[in-house]
Amino acid sequence: MKLPSLLPAIDTTIAEGQAVVVQLVSTAEAMLDRRLADLSNEEREALEIDLSPREYVIDYLAKSFPVRLMAVFTDENGNPRSEPMSDEQGAPVLCRSALVARDRMIEQLCALPPIATALDAIIERFGVDQVAEVTGRSRRLIIGRDGRQKLQSRSPRANVAETQAFMDGAKRILVFSDAGGTGRSYHADLAAKNQARRVHFLLEPGWRADAAIQGLGRTNRTNQASAPLFRPVTTDVRGERRFISTIARRLDSLGALTRGQRQTGGQNLFDPADNLESIYAKEALHRWFGLLFTGKLEAVSLGRFQELTGIRIEGPDGSMVDDLPSIQRWLNRILALPIALQNAIFDEFMGLVEARIGAARQAGTLDLGLETIAVEDFTVLSDTLLRTDPASGATTHLLELEIARALKPFTLKQLEELHGIAGQRQRPVRNARSERVALLVPARSILADDGTRVTRFELLRPLKRSHITEDQLAESSWEDIAIDAFRDAWSTEVAEAQTSHRREHLYLATGLLLPVWDKLPSDFVRVSRILAADGRSLLGREVPVHCVPELCRALGLEREQTLSADDIVQTVLATGRAMEFAGREKLVVKRSLVNGSQRIELNGWSVARLDWYKAQGCFTEIIRYQTRLFVPIDGAASVIAKLASSA
Repeated sequence: MKLPSLLPAIDTTIAEGQAVVVQLVSTAEAMLDRRLADLSNEEREALEIDLSPREYVIDYLAKSFPVRLMAVFTDENGNPRSEPMSDEQGAPVLCRSALVARDRMIEQLCALPPIATALDAIIERFGVDQVAEVTGRSRRLIIGRDGRQKLQSRSPRANVAETQAFMDGAKRILVFSDAGGTGRSYHADLAAKNQARRVHFLLEPGWRADAAIQGLGRTNRTNQASAPLFRPVTTDVRGERRFISTIARRLDSLGALTRGQRQTGGQNLFDPADNLESIYAKEALHRWFGLLFTGKLEAVSLGRFQELTGIRIEGPDGSMVDDLPSIQRWLNRILALPIALQNAIFDEFMGLVEARIGAARQAGTLDLGLETIAVEDFTVLSDTLLRTDPASGATTHLLELEIARALKPFTLKQLEELHGIAGQRQRPVRNARSERVALLVPARSILADDGTRVTRFELLRPLKRSHITEDQLAESSWEDIAIDAFRDAWSTEVAEAQTSHRREHLYLATGLLLPVWDKLPSDFVRVSRILAADGRSLLGREVPVHCVPELCRALGLEREQTLSADDIVQTVLATGRAMEFAGREKLVVKRSLVNGSQRIELNGWSVARLDWYKAQGCFTEIIRYQTRLFVPIDGAASVIAKLASSA
């Protein structure tokens, strides 16, 4: 459940020197008032009060458990219907077995030990000296030094004092509810003493997405030392993601309205897969219905799904209906299913969603909105004027940047706390070619469009994480490694990363972009803000390096942008796109997979000059009775530079 996993996460966050903010919906002060009113004088002196929400659950169960008998009849259209049964006097007829089941469930619930509310559990675990409570409670129960409950009154100015204690660093944890989420700021303000990064736990998203979004804005504001890390907390019931999805969708909608501005709504607070009402999720649901109709899903059959949910996708003629249910209706019906079945259906559905998002990400068409890239420093290497507006005089520029990023590796301690190393599911591996290590962890399988389940693993490395399928793993150079050797290699890579910076080249179109938007590459849409450590920033749209010459030609520039040999090599290896460069003849550089390894291959070369190509550093290989020309990856930039400079 939520609390057992949240409390250790708070411990870890504090140990890493970060500040904790927990967002709730409401507090249990009304429950406390009712419990105090029911106590006798002797019980008030003992002050042993159970504040668990048991009475709410029992009252709901007693009033809502279906215990009335239903009579089944057929309407005028021949459809089976049901209605509540009543006796001759009009009194409802009750089902004895249902009454027994309800009473048995109430008996079991009343026998369970009390479960504290989230707010009280956090205060009890960490103490009032560490937790700043910003809620509307006028009194609360705390545990005194003698271990007994104590009733503490709180003044109306307690919220102000608690907020200041958190911003000054006197308290490392802040818990706020809807009553404390208006008119206050809890971000890492540059003017505050506590400038530690905020880790914002969204423990209770509630039913109103706008209120949850307002709460998220308490820790993410301007003039902050660092952006917060948002961590939505859910249980192991997959259907609960339905509520997180509503917030993610609202943020995406707000981002669509303010795209390209500093106030962009999404800010990548959530993963694209969290929005279960996106175009990718809708496409996945349509395919899910198709797989369900053809019987290719493992979680549920067509007949059982229609019986349990009341959603019919099979027409009278035995074909699938054209008017399929909306994703909102489908999600609401899924929430009513048993938890095990609900989780199984969600796993298969999310496999389809993640497959589509992964394909869009790989193709560069995944729209992430405005993405903030925090760098240590950036340098403008060149500034090309693309266009000047004749009416306003506003300009559009293409900036060539060199950015330096501080590497923040995943330490061995963090890896062991989150995933472990010596478990049965985890596999320490090492790449035989690069000598780099990674931890192989099972990930959610994705579903192909034909219903085939594709087993995947997550490769956790000190500087990045990626996914690899079971077939790709079998063909790769990853091999098992001993745990001790894995620890040493991981620690070595972390130490190397902590003492170095990664420098990258980046092209950014800035200024007035709307008139040239159609000239920018349509298959790569990424709006970025480059934010340096000294406060300098640039806002624009990234342009892949291989698209720069085409962009300049489209805008009719007199002097076209030419790419260096190193840019060509890096682009071909990173994107897999073939690129053309002009030497004595026009050669095409492309990435080819040969014998399980990636190579750089040349196309368009002349047979008469084969010896000359080999003299410049190229090599040949006969594959299927055809001579193919390759450039060695080590030193590829120098070889291509020689070929390009040949007359």
